[in-house]
Amino acid sequence: MKEIQQEVDDYIGQFKEGYFSPLAMLARLTEELGELAREVNHYYGEKPKKTSEDEKSMEQEVGDMLFVLTCLANSLHIDLEESHELVMKKFKTRDKDRWTKKQ
Repeated sequence: MKEIQQEVDDYIGQFKEGYFSPLAMLARLTEELGELAREVNHYYGEKPKKTSEDEKSMEQEVGDMLFVLTCLANSLHIDLEESHELVMKKFKTRDKDRWTKKQ
């Protein structure tokens, strides 16, 4: 994750504008989530893709979300590895007996 955060920071750092505001990035993250939802609906849902729509992949849409989330984390000085460790600790303690484990 550190490499991803650094690569995104290097990319954004080449522009005078820098990172957008956290609120603008949250709006953009929401837009990207909508695009991912649309792709999932095309593949697994009841909504077929129109012939006029571009072919996009879920990998691309997840990548877009990862990029914007990384931008948001970087702008707020959040270490994504640390965030991941915090959430995994929560799942391994609070939610450890929540789901049926495989035998």
